[in-house]
Amino acid sequence: MLWAISCVTSRIPAAIRDKVLQPHRVYLGSQKGILVLAGATQNDDGTEAIGSLFIASGQPRKAEGFLDGDPFTPDGVFKSITITRMRKGSGILRAEGA
Repeated sequence: MLWAISCVTSRIPAAIRDKVLQPHRVYLGSQKGILVLAGATQNDDGTEAIGSLFIASGQPRKAEGFLDGDPFTPDGVFKSITITRMRKGSGILRAEGA
């Protein structure tokens, strides 16, 4: 099973987000067993992170608990989190910038 986990960033001071950014990245690195894809979502200009998108594999409880250990969660970086089951479609992914 695949799960799309979409998070929207809270309006918090940059200092709070910056404080937990490296621990957040370390946590994501520790989740390679279920994490298929991860990345920040950005504003139209690409100048500001406005959220995160994760594709995770596994059973529903694992997907729901995925962010429980993320340092962004207890510090309130995400104001909303949506978890949606998805089916892998066919197609070719384009390279970044293509």
